[in-house]
Amino acid sequence: MTSIFSIHDAVMRDVRLRFRKPVSLVLDTGEHLAFVGENGGGKSVLAGLIAGSCPLLSGKMEYAFSPLYEHVKFIAFRDSYGPADASYYLQQRWNSQDCESSPVVREKLGDFRKSELHDMLFELFGIDELLEKPMVLLSSGELRKVQLVRALLSNPRLLIIDNPFIGLDMETRSQLAALLGKLVILRELQLILLLSRTDEIPDFITHVVTVNDRCCGPKVAVKRYRRPEPVVPRLPLFCPPAVSPARSTDSDKVIDMQQVTIRYGERVILRQLEWHVRRGERWAVLGQNGAGKSTLLSLVCADNPQAYACNMSLFGHKRGTGESIWDIKQRIGYISPEMHRAYSADLPAADIVASGLHDSIGLYVRPEPEQRHVCIWWMEMFGVAHLQERGFLHLSDGEQRLVLLARAFVKNPDLLILDEPMHGLDDNNRLRVRIIIDNYCRQEGKTLIMVTHYPEELPDCITHRLLLRKEQ
Repeated sequence: MTSIFSIHDAVMRDVRLRFRKPVSLVLDTGEHLAFVGENGGGKSVLAGLIAGSCPLLSGKMEYAFSPLYEHVKFIAFRDSYGPADASYYLQQRWNSQDCESSPVVREKLGDFRKSELHDMLFELFGIDELLEKPMVLLSSGELRKVQLVRALLSNPRLLIIDNPFIGLDMETRSQLAALLGKLVILRELQLILLLSRTDEIPDFITHVVTVNDRCCGPKVAVKRYRRPEPVVPRLPLFCPPAVSPARSTDSDKVIDMQQVTIRYGERVILRQLEWHVRRGERWAVLGQNGAGKSTLLSLVCADNPQAYACNMSLFGHKRGTGESIWDIKQRIGYISPEMHRAYSADLPAADIVASGLHDSIGLYVRPEPEQRHVCIWWMEMFGVAHLQERGFLHLSDGEQRLVLLARAFVKNPDLLILDEPMHGLDDNNRLRVRIIIDNYCRQEGKTLIMVTHYPEELPDCITHRLLLRKEQ
């Protein structure tokens, strides 16, 4: 059997990426791997080693093809809206004037020769209807579809995908798994999937490699792999510390939307929406990719300027009648894929959490000692207190997500808005987050809005559901 690549006793040059033991791994022709393991365990680092982005200090790597950049493609978790990534900011997606300078999907994909694969991918992901849409307006799921199409059309020999199914609705996840399975049969393509969810190992995967605590385990045939049961976390006594005086609850209505329509050019995202959320209700917002879920949340979070043209009230105050963005944000704890991507500064993780006290992306006001104590308490709750001094950009995506979750809770908000909060979390951490959300929202007067494509992630406290349908 021919080896596609072999790695023997590899030690990474960068000490921050180095595994605790030298890495050895062989991929033979016809094999397809799933890397599984805990957040921060080293899955992405191992993928970077294979893709050639982690220089070696010692050891040996051999490939059946050269150069690597032509034959190995690695799609990382971090969303990418276009070439101007350095200037991306949290509200950019919702400002229509900024869309004019954003490349459209057609430009991002480039020119590809028509082929059977091209037609299959465009039909599966509905790419034709996205071609003239600015990249910055894509939902997280739509963006991932474009990334996958672009990588697959480049005809790689080895494709490494970090969490290919997150951000995709249930139907698309199933279709993507079937398509990848078909491609590995019809084409000279081998796959390595980095999976945070061990229940998402597709049928075409032949072997599983467990990566935990910066150690690479042996390659195990998938039929011999036994998925571990999630471990119920030992959480501290749930009694969130207060960080500010209680805010006035002058209205029982948290959100009141009447006949709300949002459009960008000719494209209608939300049409004549009626939605009323009362204090203490816990809502699940569901729907296909591109149905307008994140757009809806941007209105509530005061990030979308179109809110001023809508008939809507937040916390009893009609938008545009004097209450500032910061008055609104003070009462909201928020996390989303857009927020995750907007954090590009390498601040200590504890400072990222503290930025939630002032609703800023960076930390511009140093927290008082008692506020710092609150930040660390929430980091302990989410299992990341040991990372408090580590730079945010040196954390894994899953660890970053946990830090941003602590940020969302840190000011004990009246309203929690959680847009795909469990993206990239391993089985144990998803259970941890679900329990924390449930405990928090059972406090008197706490209101929740949660978006997810995985119904099993919803906490038991959910009382209402809103299903959005994609405009045709």
